[in-house]
Amino acid sequence: MAGIPKVKVAVVGCGVISETYLTNMTKFFEILDVVGCCDIIKERVEKRANQFNIRQMTIDEILNDKSIELVLNITDPVNHHLVSSQVLNAGKNLYSEKPIDLSIEAARELVQLADKKGLLYGNAPDTFMGEAIQTARFYLDSGLIGDITSVTAVLNRDAGLLAELYPFTAGPGGGIGLDVGVYYVTAMLSILGPVKQVSGFVQTRNPERTHYLPNKENFGEKFCLQAENLVAGSFEFASGVYGSLMFNSCSIGNEKPQIVMYGTDGILYMPDPNRFGGEVKVILKGQTEPVTLQPTHTFSESHRGIGPAELAWSLRKGRKPRTSKEMAFHGLELLLGLYKSCETKQFYQMTSTFQRPNPIPRGYLGSSYGGNAESGLAV
Repeated sequence: MAGIPKVKVAVVGCGVISETYLTNMTKFFEILDVVGCCDIIKERVEKRANQFNIRQMTIDEILNDKSIELVLNITDPVNHHLVSSQVLNAGKNLYSEKPIDLSIEAARELVQLADKKGLLYGNAPDTFMGEAIQTARFYLDSGLIGDITSVTAVLNRDAGLLAELYPFTAGPGGGIGLDVGVYYVTAMLSILGPVKQVSGFVQTRNPERTHYLPNKENFGEKFCLQAENLVAGSFEFASGVYGSLMFNSCSIGNEKPQIVMYGTDGILYMPDPNRFGGEVKVILKGQTEPVTLQPTHTFSESHRGIGPAELAWSLRKGRKPRTSKEMAFHGLELLLGLYKSCETKQFYQMTSTFQRPNPIPRGYLGSSYGGNAESGLAV
């Protein structure tokens, strides 16, 4: 990367997802120079530092190191606000895992702080920059299915099983809405733009549970679900498009996710937005069966790390990142607006908006065709 200095990055949080992030950031994205990591659990930070040949650091060392320009916050959701505010107050650019925060008020504080400091602040999910959603957006923007009139998103999961395997999903921020529904919401927002109003129902069914896996130390112990496991909602986009969603983790574990866009000339089917790749299909007028569309973009594997890389390129290019804090805040407000609508039995009027992110340019499908995939993030 002659002439373009790399962006030095440090990671806060060395849990399970950190391995994927660190693998991708050190292997695929030349703009990033990962220099260190920290975690409150000593064994975790030692493991990741040795695995990726980076420094074991404390949070204070990261915040006080003037050479570090970007910090990746992948702590548990309950710690997002604390770590993110520390990073921004230290004058460092930030990329945070989802959700941006656990309340509208707390998230707004972070957005305003980043604006006050003049810092870039990006947020997961970054899967909307992957092959599938960018391909879908290309065909939708080109008018393949005519004018989009409505969209629906559906996801099923098993909250009981997830609580056994990933305990954080039983706590605040770990429910089907904020933890995984945000992928669906972000995909829709990135294509259709901001939402005007929402209404919904939210429930935590059977919160009192018993650990049932006999190979676990907590077998037979009681616990309480503190997160939503059933979310139904409808919303109106500023463009006039109607949307609906059903997120149900009171179901079975083999997921059957779907986002469907309905247009005046056809119907487009998108794959799991929690993944980067997958087949995009369409049915046009006069057809009876869907056909698979040719991919137009790259990043089809588990490429978590696109977000920090694209933010780093944005920093060097002097532009806003596609994973903007404004879109992340709007997505959080939409989800929590469903909760408020359920409480008040009224429509919730959205208070925020955002600019739809620019699409990733076509033509960067890998090193076999005139360059590498990262080139698309630099544009």
